[in-house]
Amino acid sequence: MKIACWSGPRNISTALMRSWSSREDLFISDEPFYAYYLKEQQLKHPMYQEIIDHYPNKYGDVVADLTSEIPFGKKHWYQKHMAHHLINLNNIHWIKSFQNCILIRHPKDVINSYVKKNILKNVDELGYPQQYKIINYLDSIGKKFIVIDSNILLNNPEKILSKWCSSIDLEFDISMLKWEKGNHPQDGIWWKHWYDNVIKTTGFKKKSPNEDLLYQKYQLIYNQSLDYYNDMYDMAIK
Repeated sequence: MKIACWSGPRNISTALMRSWSSREDLFISDEPFYAYYLKEQQLKHPMYQEIIDHYPNKYGDVVADLTSEIPFGKKHWYQKHMAHHLINLNNIHWIKSFQNCILIRHPKDVINSYVKKNILKNVDELGYPQQYKIINYLDSIGKKFIVIDSNILLNNPEKILSKWCSSIDLEFDISMLKWEKGNHPQDGIWWKHWYDNVIKTTGFKKKSPNEDLLYQKYQLIYNQSLDYYNDMYDMAIK
């Protein structure tokens, strides 16, 4: 089984990758489209050239890898994806053979976290439109998927992870609630810049309410994001 989790930035996607990597029966991939995204968009993120040189950076090559046999004799393959890394959403037919999860987070939390490390120019950078298009595609072909809200997950990880596993006919493993501190072998080489918080954790932690005021200049992006978020939140596992 191949499991694709489609997240936006500044979510709990890396902690969730930690959770799934605690299982013995899974192979893990960390943002396999990142090099392709950086190259195509000509973005100069930290370590951008090193990332482009280190990983496959052509869309077809990445897809060919992701749809190949599960490596190292593992039973299942968990793939952590950033939805906004999919530049052309007219060419995502290959995900129909995957068990797809859409991981969402309230846009106020996402934006306040995102702008601490990035310059935010438009809603596409937050992944909400891409997540919504993925849902519409899966709906159009009658393929089941699940939506998970980060805050609901953090309030009761065992319950939500159990429901997720059940929905894909996979037995829940209690090991998914704990992991080793530090960077992990499956982490992308960018962990040194982006994973400064998650490497200090050994399990899921409830996030304190974000009391930061939303900067006025992001109000339009927030409103656009909120429309997508509210529609997807209605689909989320409760």
